[in-house]
Amino acid sequence: MGARSYSLIRWPEHADDRLHIAVQAEPEGTGGSKAMHALEAGGEIALSDPKNSFALQDTPKPIALIAGGIGVTPLISMATELQEQGRDFAFHYTGRSAAIMAYRAELQGAFGDNVTCYYDDAKPADLAALAETLKGHALYICGPRGMIDAMRSAAEIAGVPADDVHVELFTTPDAVGSETAFEVELASSNEVVTVAADQTIIEALEAAGHDVLYDCQRGDCGICQVDVLAGEPDHRDVVLSEAEKASGKVMQICVSRAKSARLVLDM
Repeated sequence: MGARSYSLIRWPEHADDRLHIAVQAEPEGTGGSKAMHALEAGGEIALSDPKNSFALQDTPKPIALIAGGIGVTPLISMATELQEQGRDFAFHYTGRSAAIMAYRAELQGAFGDNVTCYYDDAKPADLAALAETLKGHALYICGPRGMIDAMRSAAEIAGVPADDVHVELFTTPDAVGSETAFEVELASSNEVVTVAADQTIIEALEAAGHDVLYDCQRGDCGICQVDVLAGEPDHRDVVLSEAEKASGKVMQICVSRAKSARLVLDM
């Protein structure tokens, strides 16, 4: 089994001595699902130290945790931490149907009235109305891209400050359409680096010998953000607001590409 990353889940009843992970059984999947479900009690696997690119920030504001599908997993640990601290929080969980929503009963047992569930087939979430009720909260959103984009848009319209919206994309972004090569010019040196159709900007820069600052490589942490001095980015992240994307002045170089033949970056 190759290296894979999973969210660590920390429940209140096991907060001091046990961590959980959730791996959906996908017999036809291309990831680590089959290997993980083939493990038996007593088996050994290699682990690396955990890292956290989606941590709770220090704020006096109440917290709203908003999960879509299996994106619920990292938010469970946040809820456990908030409950331990006696903090005010709300947990909103949406999925296609009640029967396939992981940990639905366990969440309501652990966090009670803090949890509200929504079901696309029976009681769908009205994200615009939800965003209105969450003014004054810091939002932590995790799930598939469509859900994240919709919730961020609703929060922006409701007037939730961008600094109060934190997201994690639960899946690696897919390529959009047929990729083409383009050029990146580094403004500090005028060096031009070609980004191949099967490369990210980060990969092309590293191949050219440049040390680039980045972390998630999914477009949800914001660490690789750079200023765009010329050219038109093809934004594929979940970090920037719609206004920031429309401005064309910044981009996340781990996942975003170019609509123009060349981008000039402030690097």
